[in-house]
Amino acid sequence: MNQLPILVAAANLSKSPSNVRKSSDAVADAQLEANIAAKGIRQNLIGVPVARKKGHYRIAAGGRRLDAVHRLIEKGVFAPDYQVPVLVLRDAKDAIATSLEENFFKLSMNPADTCRAFQDIVETEGKTPAEIAKRFGLTERFVLGRLRLADLAPCIFDALRDGEISLEIATAYASSPDAVRQAQIFETLGQSYYRNNLNEIRRQLAQGSYSGNDPKALLVGREAYVAAGGRIDSDLFTDDASEMWIDGDLLDQLATDRLAQAAQAIREREGFGDVRIVPTTHIAYSATWDLKPIEGEQPPLTPEQEQRLADIEVELEAFENPVETDETEEEVEARYDRLNAEYEAIRQRAPILTEEQKASALAYVVIGSDGQPRVHEQLYHVSAEQADDAQDSTGDDDEVDADADCAPAQVAPAPPKISQRLADELAEMKAELLRVHIASDPRFALDLATFFMADAATRTYGSAERATDLRANAPASPLHGYESDTPAAGQWLKLEKDLDRCWINHADVRTRYDAFCALSEEARAAWFSWAIARTVQAVPAGRTGSVFLDHLGVKFGIDVTAWWRPTARNYFDRVSKAMILQAFETVGGLELSSRYAASKKHDLALSAERLFSGDLIVEAEVKERALQWLPDAMRFVPVGEAEASLTGDGDADCGVGRVSVDGDAAAEALAEAPDEDSGENRVAQAA
Repeated sequence: MNQLPILVAAANLSKSPSNVRKSSDAVADAQLEANIAAKGIRQNLIGVPVARKKGHYRIAAGGRRLDAVHRLIEKGVFAPDYQVPVLVLRDAKDAIATSLEENFFKLSMNPADTCRAFQDIVETEGKTPAEIAKRFGLTERFVLGRLRLADLAPCIFDALRDGEISLEIATAYASSPDAVRQAQIFETLGQSYYRNNLNEIRRQLAQGSYSGNDPKALLVGREAYVAAGGRIDSDLFTDDASEMWIDGDLLDQLATDRLAQAAQAIREREGFGDVRIVPTTHIAYSATWDLKPIEGEQPPLTPEQEQRLADIEVELEAFENPVETDETEEEVEARYDRLNAEYEAIRQRAPILTEEQKASALAYVVIGSDGQPRVHEQLYHVSAEQADDAQDSTGDDDEVDADADCAPAQVAPAPPKISQRLADELAEMKAELLRVHIASDPRFALDLATFFMADAATRTYGSAERATDLRANAPASPLHGYESDTPAAGQWLKLEKDLDRCWINHADVRTRYDAFCALSEEARAAWFSWAIARTVQAVPAGRTGSVFLDHLGVKFGIDVTAWWRPTARNYFDRVSKAMILQAFETVGGLELSSRYAASKKHDLALSAERLFSGDLIVEAEVKERALQWLPDAMRFVPVGEAEASLTGDGDADCGVGRVSVDGDAAAEALAEAPDEDSGENRVAQAA
């Protein structure tokens, strides 16, 4: 027969040493306490009788609930004689197993079910988030967050319920209230590498909007933005500074207007010849690369500035050995950024200029990280013509009404500007048109790609004017000071010298491009081959990429022995004596190896250079094998042979080298294969 629980005064109950739960969570305990205070004990405790103490029990399962009841009695929420339902075990030996069963088999509630439960309480019982929070011992912010999750796009909410995404990912999607956009981003990132990247999800959702601590937002101010009709979406999952200002176009325009007003005041105050605004926190290199900086006299640091720099250095050093504080990680990062910005602002002081220098100076006004307009630390020379052009950009002063001789000239107001967001969107649409037409014309695309790569390779600046990221950069070599004197290096220099460079020196990229397209097809093809060839990386044998390079070498039928021979300098002086003797044995047998075994290393290396270049007097067949010998690192290994070496099949030579595949035989083998390349232009044949 099933035993029924009995009611026992909480004062007669204590936790049993057999209770398996030894640790707890303060936040969870507070939530449980709040719920018990509101609804009482709804699930009985499990206990065993205390020997020789009638009516007293030790609780083996339900210790957290009992602790909560005791705390509520101490606080006066419950009466001292508050009674608790207890299921009494007659056999104390079952206490530990019972305690383990109750704690071990508990299943945490699915976050999606929690969200729906809160939503149902609001809709059916009419409870407010604050009332729900009090009832369950939670913060109101937590409840609001779960209610926000309940309004996720259905596809995202279902993924949370089914365990396909974590609570953190669902929270990232809930940073935007737009369910349609949530679903679009969820579908876009569904199969991508960034599908679980919280920052990428938030970034894509926030495109076209700004966070509350963005420099533009700080410049305009919350009050002015809202007064202009701007909307703000508070992010329930981060701090107040991360609230999203949704109307990015409006904020762009307000920031530009505010910065323009500041720039005008700076120009009047400082007397600069020209002041231009850049509504960002920095100036792109492409905007100033062709300008000449003004070098003014650096003002000395004041004692206060010197002391402040020292104080900041101490504070920055403290970040290397962090200590526990009440600050969040975001607050610590923000404080670090503020200190760095202040430090750089003191060090990069505005130079002292003469009045003449100021009158010819071009200054850029940007937005500081604190949202304040500031003059970019570097000033530039601006000619009188440039200053006049800047002034004329607002109207044509030469066209004056003949009837208004005595009236002051009226300057036409500056035309209204579109927002940066709209400008970016129009530029994207314009680029789409170009992409479609380029993709439809392979020959045009080939010439354009060749120009992009060749122009980038022959110029050290002006990358932005090409409006592309396409490059054919030569890979950086880990060998410092390496200079090759091989025949291949000499042939490369000859190829570069023979390139038609008549188009390179035009200053304007448009003129350079037209001049490049005017080259002969052969000249353009030479530039294309050169640009592609210079990107090939040097990969040691055995590393990722080396097998593919070997495959390319075999496809070309390159006879390495015709281009490279081992010498004392490039090989034999840099390997062991045993490896040199093994190379001798490979081409001449044990007799040849024994003949030189007593030689000193230096003399042996010189003898090896003569042997493998064909200058040492040996038998004809030995000489022929020596002229074909190569160390493994210089061989282009065919596919079958490479696979055999990976599986352990085939001959092993301890890395000393083998006789190379005959060049003519390789060429014949390629000739029998499907003719993908006539081979008439191969470097080996040209040489």
